[in-house]
Amino acid sequence: MQRPQRKRIGRHSRTAPPEGTDLNAVAGRVRYLGSPEHKTTLSFAGRPAPRADATLCDPRLHDRRNQVESWLAEAIRRGDCGGPWENGFPRYVWRREVGVTYEARLSNQQRGEYKGYPIDSDQCPI
Repeated sequence: MQRPQRKRIGRHSRTAPPEGTDLNAVAGRVRYLGSPEHKTTLSFAGRPAPRADATLCDPRLHDRRNQVESWLAEAIRRGDCGGPWENGFPRYVWRREVGVTYEARLSNQQRGEYKGYPIDSDQCPI
């Protein structure tokens, strides 16, 4: 049985960073940790522990943390981010990559750490 799709239409929007924010500097400080809640295979994020309502990541990315982290940084440099800024980091970041749209969410605002997951393209504000 397939999990139900969560709808996020209109939930998040692209917003300008706070005045004086250097997006290159922010991008240089972020880290992608991932989350076992969105995994079906063992990965750099740990043992899989998918939530019933979570969208699942492509298992081919299980060992590509550096690649995903570079996607995160590039999206921030482009300003493809929004939500409130917390401790100098945007809460949400979006990236389209090879026909898949991803949303990253700030999971540790002190360290600039993110987790991410695929979303439907119509849920993405960029």
